[in-house]
Amino acid sequence: MIDLHYVATANGMKVAIMLQEAELEYRVINYDLFAGAHLTAQFKRINPNNKLPAIVDHDPADGGAPLPVFESGAILLYLAEKTGRFLPADPRGRAVALQWLFWQMAGLGPMHGQAHHFLRYAPERLEYPSTRYANEALRLLKVLEYRLEQAEYLAGEEYSIADMAAWPWVGGAALIDIDIADLPAVAAWAARIGERPAVQAAVAGKQTAVPPEYMQKHAVLTPEQWSNMFGENLLAASDLR
Repeated sequence: MIDLHYVATANGMKVAIMLQEAELEYRVINYDLFAGAHLTAQFKRINPNNKLPAIVDHDPADGGAPLPVFESGAILLYLAEKTGRFLPADPRGRAVALQWLFWQMAGLGPMHGQAHHFLRYAPERLEYPSTRYANEALRLLKVLEYRLEQAEYLAGEEYSIADMAAWPWVGGAALIDIDIADLPAVAAWAARIGERPAVQAAVAGKQTAVPPEYMQKHAVLTPEQWSNMFGENLLAASDLR
């Protein structure tokens, strides 16, 4: 059994997709980010960074104590190695898949995350960061377009954890005013992945579906919600023991 400590963000969704694709037994433990449910000492023992998602594997390969894993890319890699699925076995294919997984973790996710922050959450629309991150978000999708003009999936012919990592972030592009219809290879890839039964199960699942409050194009947060997401309460969690 795997515990999925979860919030319905792009990073949470990628792990839910992998658990569905790999047919692993898991239970979802939902957190309300706006309420600061992740800012506890108990959760910090699972993820020292107090961010979601994280997993706890109660049946690790070494037969030892339950194993917590945090950082969504690390979780995907851990689950791929645990199951022997969705990561090419040959060294060349594995290298390609991992390059695109790390590209998502280091580029697509963080840059789109900043675009979402300044375009959707920032209390003031500041021109420089809004333009800088909107442009970088689009640039990275054009990198994805270039790759998907060459191959059906990010690792080549084989659907992998790299696709699972990137797909939820691409799905949120409309919220930052990017229409992926302008990127035909990306749009076709996104549609192919969206048709997969495991992906549909993750997206529509009772415990993993995205709640409407996370889909606001221009979110309005209370001072407490802001503090839990971006401010003093989040900072204070670094001192929890």
